[in-house]
Amino acid sequence: MACRIAFVLFPGFQQLDLAGPMAVFELAQRASPGSYDWRLVASAPPAVRSSAGVPWPVVGLPRRLDAIDLVMVIGGDGVDAACRDARLVAWLQRAAQAGVRVASICSGSLLLAAAGLLDERTATTHWSRSRQFANEHPAVRLQPDRIYVREPAVRRRGLPEVWTSAGMTAGIDLCLALLAHDHGEDMALKAARELVVERRRPGGQSQFSPLLEMQRPDGRFSALLDTLRRDLRQDCRVEALAALACMSPRHFARCFLEETGATPAQAVERLRVQAAQALLEGGNPSVLRVALDCGFGNTERMRRSFMRLLGRPPAAFRARSPTPPSGPPARRPRAPATPG
Repeated sequence: MACRIAFVLFPGFQQLDLAGPMAVFELAQRASPGSYDWRLVASAPPAVRSSAGVPWPVVGLPRRLDAIDLVMVIGGDGVDAACRDARLVAWLQRAAQAGVRVASICSGSLLLAAAGLLDERTATTHWSRSRQFANEHPAVRLQPDRIYVREPAVRRRGLPEVWTSAGMTAGIDLCLALLAHDHGEDMALKAARELVVERRRPGGQSQFSPLLEMQRPDGRFSALLDTLRRDLRQDCRVEALAALACMSPRHFARCFLEETGATPAQAVERLRVQAAQALLEGGNPSVLRVALDCGFGNTERMRRSFMRLLGRPPAAFRARSPTPPSGPPARRPRAPATPG
């Protein structure tokens, strides 16, 4: 049977958040007819205007939830107003209670969180929304540095399977992973080739959004982050960082998360990985020296952090020396004989 998808739109949705995922499922349907089917739904049919001002035809929110296998909430600037749409929020809650698989693209995760579908679960969102997300939904285990997150269903607790993704093009990454989950890696690879995108983009799960882009230049922790970057070997436990910020550890951890969208531990790990990556790409020959200078303590700890944030080991970022020419060395020309 086809996986029946309901793409949820709202006024001010981002067209690319919809077009990218839809293209993935279109290619899957073309390669394997009957694999996917979809429709565009909204709480206010018959049309919804995108953030670009283009109206898209939609049908109303389906009453029969047994006719839907996947609800995918699209993101966009209009998500804040959508979070106040009581009818839409209630429908999402009913879909989750019915066991329908749920997903979101970009800031669409804010709508899932507003419906209470992400409480005590891990999720991600676009990095520019991470601070807002952390402030408004503290019960969610936000991973602001991830491209996408999959939370398996927990049937005994009545929790559906939930997928959340980061920025616009990360929706394609999510749908390729979902396609591989449903129909195997070969179909996902074929779709990626057709779209001319990486099946697993270099950098794996990282949004590649440096922590400093989430940190206001005039923020209260700017000086602290500068201090950390100057010496990543120092004590970076919460207690030590709180002392540098002249705050209690609990108050510091809460304020840091609210302002940066990341926990202190996540921030330190991100800064260390960024510094180590730069050193490796700059030609530093010693992986151990890089691990020590960047505060990891050992190469295995650095490798785990690289795999978690970048999806590749440190060795993949080492600068490569020029490849010597193949074949035997060229013979030097003989000097002409001097007249005797």
